[in-house]
Amino acid sequence: MDETTTAIMAALATLPAPQLSNLTRSIFSETLLQRRRLAAILSSPTLFSLTLHRLHHLSLQDKTLLIARYLLSSLRHLTLKTTNNNTFSLRTRDYDAVLLLLHLCEVRQHNPEALETLPFHHWRLTLRGLYTETLLSFGSVGIGVHNGSLLVPYIEMVARCLRFVVIGSGGDVAASVSAVVALPSVTVVGGGVECVICKEEMRERREVCELPCRHVYHWKCILPWFKMRNTCPCCRFQLPTDDLFGEIQRLWSLLLKMSGTGFKE
Repeated sequence: MDETTTAIMAALATLPAPQLSNLTRSIFSETLLQRRRLAAILSSPTLFSLTLHRLHHLSLQDKTLLIARYLLSSLRHLTLKTTNNNTFSLRTRDYDAVLLLLHLCEVRQHNPEALETLPFHHWRLTLRGLYTETLLSFGSVGIGVHNGSLLVPYIEMVARCLRFVVIGSGGDVAASVSAVVALPSVTVVGGGVECVICKEEMRERREVCELPCRHVYHWKCILPWFKMRNTCPCCRFQLPTDDLFGEIQRLWSLLLKMSGTGFKE
């Protein structure tokens, strides 16, 4: 088990039992959907051919974007962050493409010679056979919505995606518009609190913006700030962002903080 997988497992171990149970059920449903979809691709010569053809015509950057969108969805599952934002949702053909791409990567990692000497039109039968073996191995372990063994393959897939998607300090990103709109207004009581952006005192009974970290700011000060960056000016708490890689970074940082493993990004 590599450091990334260990960090994710440590983060999930901090969840209360009801949350972990709900997460496992959610992953169980998602895993079933993915397996059924990949099985359909590998069972249909036409669908397989179309999906493989699409992969061949995607640039490396586009393949990375597909994996990044898939990764973001998985990280939202693991951090229990549901959202109605469909900016990075995968269309059916993109979902098929990323599932086949990840399966190809897994085959090349564990059985690199399986496809080397075969023409493309023989790949489907070989991949289907290898996929069937994988399903049988999962079945021998036993899968249940309360079985921790269900989480391991899912987490290993997330870790694999993280290796493909380079994340790190990529500079400031704007906060998500929907996240900013959802921020509450609170009334200043007693006064004496300074807005750290403009350095002016917040007058009593004035409506100001309160962040989830409990720091407050003038609306006229914080709104321009969030157009440029998604962090609290005081403590660097991160709001969601509409930037794909920025959101992946935010959720991955949240998992690392939950894990307390000291794993470096």
